[in-house]
Order: sequence, then structure tokens, then C-alpha cells
Amino acid sequence: MSSTGRVGRPKASSRETLAEAACELFLEQGFEATSIADITRRAGVSRSSFFNYFASKSDILWAGLDERLAGLERRLSADEDADAAASVRAGVLEIGKGFAPDSLALAAVNATAMGLDAELAREAAMRRSRIARAVAERLARGGADRLHAEVAGAAWGGAVLAAVEAWAHDGAGVTSLDRFLARAADAAAVTSGIGPSGTVRQLRVVVQASEFDEALAFYRDVVGMPQAEAYEAEGGARVAILDAGRATLEIANAAQVRFIDAVETAGGTSDRIRLGLEVDDTAAMVAQLEAGGAEVEASARETPWRSVNARLRGPAGLQLTLFQELGPE
Repeated sequence: MSSTGRVGRPKASSRETLAEAACELFLEQGFEATSIADITRRAGVSRSSFFNYFASKSDILWAGLDERLAGLERRLSADEDADAAASVRAGVLEIGKGFAPDSLALAAVNATAMGLDAELAREAAMRRSRIARAVAERLARGGADRLHAEVAGAAWGGAVLAAVEAWAHDGAGVTSLDRFLARAADAAAVTSGIGPSGTVRQLRVVVQASEFDEALAFYRDVVGMPQAEAYEAEGGARVAILDAGRATLEIANAAQVRFIDAVETAGGTSDRIRLGLEVDDTAAMVAQLEAGGAEVEASARETPWRSVNARLRGPAGLQLTLFQELGPE
């Protein structure tokens, strides 16, 4: 009886031997038409040996990356470093260290020839979701609100898979995955929701509003701050946390405050705490907020530093400065 295995192929089963046989068959007859039995015959091993290494045909392509992703999940789950964003970045970059070209890189480049386009897209989506979940949980523990954590998680999941794809098409054997992961990490890092330095992770202004529903409707629906979180407790306690974009704390002395008052208003004065909101069109926003119940204290005017500022009084007694950055002339 003649052997169905190739001459010279090692009889001992190994991940590399099975992966090589599988990729050869995917190229010859397509992913769907290739069975596990075909792969084991080509590799010269038993069917039971296949399952010592892989759970399915698809697993042949993803096993190497999956090991790295499992390591990322363990690392982020156990990590309690103060800088969650830095921990996420470090964990993602660790994926690329020593990652050699494998069947996944080969499949990414030859997806159409192997009949793998739909399969790779489906499986990639599952890995993006794994990364997103691990990153979101880590960032949330580090102080990011739930919305930012979920968005950042999705960005990091996309970044890792995009880096692998770019690495494969650029010539996985020529360059390292590290370089592509570093570039993708730079793009994803801006969504992390908490900064890479400093000890304060979020600035939150807490306002007591006697007319809660009125204030919430104004700042959420009229001003346009999306509601990130909301909670209720015993005794009628209610709170809503609204997203205001990037937060900064501006500290000014008395002379600066007088100067700003002179520029922004005709004789008006600032409260000790005033909220500044950057908008796209100050004049249009003034009209919108006035229609929504705000009192205009100073109409829109251009400042010497190339912004258009206006001052209003909103619900809960908050003094607001709207500003539109005009940019260089």
C-alpha cells in the first residue's frame, strides 16, 4: 500500500507541519473544500493528532495570534498600574515581540486565492471583540467612563487587527509586526479616555440643580452634551453625567479675569467659577441656547486671540462662555 503522505515529510505531528499542509491545500482547492481529513493526510498524521494542536480548520490560521491575545487578556485583567492607558499600550506592543510570519500572514495575503475572504473577516471580528472587551475593562478600572472605555476598546481592537493585516501585506518576512503595532497604537491611543501622564484622570464639574429635569434637558439636549451615565438612589437621589469632550482646568488671577471681562462683555463680571464650552459656531449656539432658556449676558464677539466668544447664564445658575476657535488668519 502506498502512503498518502509526501515523501520526506516528518511523521511526527507538529503545529508547523499541520499549518503548512493546510495552507498548501487551501491554495490548491480552497478553504471550504478542504477537510480536516485532507489536512491530516497531507501532513501524514492521524486525525486525533490534529486536535492536539487545533480546535478547527480556522484555528490553524489564528492559533499563533490567539496565544498572544490570551496573554494580553491575562495581563490587562491582573494589571493594577495607575496608568491604565500606558498599560494597554504596553500590552498591545507585547503582542508583536518575536511574532514570526505564520499561516495567518500567508492567509491574509492570499485570502481570495484560498477562498478565505469571508472566513477571515468573520474570525477577525471575533478577535477585535476580544481585544475591545479586555481593553475597555482595564480602562474602566483606571477611571475612564463607560462610553469612552468602550470606544477606546473598539479602537484598540481595530488597531491590532489592522496592524497584522498591514504587516502581512507589507511582507511579513521582511519587516516586524512591532513596527506596525507601534503605529497603530499611536492612532488608537487618542481614544483611551484617560491621559498617559499625571495623576488626575478626569475633570468632572459637579453642579447642584434644584430643577433637575430642566437643567438636564438644557445641557444634554440644547447644549448637546451626550449623557454618558445616570444613576438613581434612595430618597429621590438622581445624577446624570454628561460628556463635554476634553476637560481642562483654567486658573486665572484677578487681573486676567478683569481683562477677559473687558474683552467678552460690556461691563459684565465673571463668577468665581465659569464654564467655557468650545463650539463650532458661537453665534448660532447663542441663538440655540437662548431659545432653550438661557439668558444672554454678552453677545458673540471676536477676541484679539482669534476666537468668537459669548457669555450666557444657563439653568442651575451656571455662567457659560461659548468660544469658537477661528485659527490663524
